[in-house]
Amino acid sequence: SWISSILACKVFNFRSMFHIRTLGGYLRIGSSLQDESNSMEARILRIQTNELVDSKYGFDRYKDPADRLGWLINMHPAEVVDDDKKLISALDLYFIQEDGEKFRVPLPFKPYFYILAKKDTDREVATFLNRKFSGLLSSIETVPKEDLDLPNHLVGLRRSYIKLSFMNVNDLMKVKRAIMPAVRKNKERDNSNAAYNFVINMNQDDDERGAGSKHLDQMENIIDVREYDVPYHVRVAIDLKIHVGHWYKVKVRGGLYPEMERQDDLLDRPDPVVLAFDIETTKLPLKFPDSSIDSIMMISYMIDGQGYLITNREIISEEIEDFEYTPKPDYEGPIIVLNEPDEISLLNRFFEHIQEVKPSIFVTYNGDSFDWPFIEARALHHGLNMAEEIGFSPDSQEEYKSRAAIHMDCYRWVKRDSYLPVGSQNLKAVTKAKLRYDPIELDPEEMCRMASEQPQELSNYSVSDAVATYYLYMKYVHPFIFALCTIIPMEPDEVLRKGSGTLCEALLMVQAFHANVIFPNKQEQVYSKLTNDGHLLDSETYVGGHVEALESGVFRSDIKCKFRMAPPAFTNFEE
Repeated sequence: SWISSILACKVFNFRSMFHIRTLGGYLRIGSSLQDESNSMEARILRIQTNELVDSKYGFDRYKDPADRLGWLINMHPAEVVDDDKKLISALDLYFIQEDGEKFRVPLPFKPYFYILAKKDTDREVATFLNRKFSGLLSSIETVPKEDLDLPNHLVGLRRSYIKLSFMNVNDLMKVKRAIMPAVRKNKERDNSNAAYNFVINMNQDDDERGAGSKHLDQMENIIDVREYDVPYHVRVAIDLKIHVGHWYKVKVRGGLYPEMERQDDLLDRPDPVVLAFDIETTKLPLKFPDSSIDSIMMISYMIDGQGYLITNREIISEEIEDFEYTPKPDYEGPIIVLNEPDEISLLNRFFEHIQEVKPSIFVTYNGDSFDWPFIEARALHHGLNMAEEIGFSPDSQEEYKSRAAIHMDCYRWVKRDSYLPVGSQNLKAVTKAKLRYDPIELDPEEMCRMASEQPQELSNYSVSDAVATYYLYMKYVHPFIFALCTIIPMEPDEVLRKGSGTLCEALLMVQAFHANVIFPNKQEQVYSKLTNDGHLLDSETYVGGHVEALESGVFRSDIKCKFRMAPPAFTNFEE
């Protein structure tokens, strides 16, 4: 078949795959590569790349007919080749067993969205769409849904929607792009003719009104599109009740579709391998570190309670011996020191250790903005590709992620969930507030000098950041995020980074789906909006609300208090 011929001809090793900017399973597409990303060849290449990245972390595809019990730790959208040699969308599920072994299961699921047609035109519109998008549509059906936009929805009335299902997300996007312009045009036309239609409809009965609203062009009968912007992995998780943080019994009986049964009686979590790291770099006086000219002089990290420190002897003046940094009895930190001759050896040792232990969770503090970009830039400077080595690369939001491993940036938790004031959100302040001990603090301007004059003190400082990051994550972030994952249909990376409003919206979507309620579309911002008196609005948030700042002092004048002075009392004070 043509699929097998492509796979046979495309003999890529792991390094050559990333030379087309396929980074860590996330295909980074520039404008010139947009068409290529949609081609069959690029999609096959992406499948191969994803499988290699997953294998690096021990998540091989589960094909054994024996049942397996696994704790779901992560999930990502993917594509697989079905029995007919066609690409179909699936959700890759990543499991950890009780003994620590890992496996991956792809779960095929057809993406879909809904369209709303004018009254009594459902059949004509469905027939038209089935003919127009033949080869893209997998199925089309009319389903009754509860619509909260109906003025009398509380009495149990339901509205008929046309459900369009597809074999993969790529086909869905093609059809959506063809339908959306027509829907916007139809809405604008209906809004502009609303007053005119009201007068006409007053003089017509129901039969005349329905007949007059139909159009010969069936695209003009489509008046709304719903649930077209639900991410694929969220869609699957909602529909099939799949949540990270639960135990599942998985059965594969041949074919692509596994059987999964949630085990609600199992409550204990397994212990995934957690790696928390921090880097120290050189810098020019009074300058922020620049990855184009500065170097990494230390990488300190903790793996399941064991600390490591890798030093760059080009900058660190002497060999550092193993030591221990234990700020409190509960926060032990035995440190194994690895002295490397130069920066490239330091990076290679770090990458090799990651490949050896295969962590499931990487932990940083503001790693999205500093640690990961700096490591990526310095590795590239030495001819290393971080995405090739450990599978991490930035996505469209410049957040560093990998398919097979989770990146937990504790700074995101501090900003959203810690309730600490803005001025107390750096790692040192958070350590004092949450871990209840005083961390080692150094002036950044002194660090380069200390690398040559006081390397042991600098080593203690470097390790202190990794220890604080590790125990902050294990004590607060880990149980909190994975508890949220058990009810929110998202992967842990998103549960950590999304705003609280988005998480609440996801919870509402879960309840709405199981109550057969159609999701309302997101509110779109209206530009050039005017106030009631004709002034242009610069921004609009909560209308009619205000925030009162609390100030210390007595400001109220309505508190009844009588002051009665007795002269004999003053004489007693004088005496």
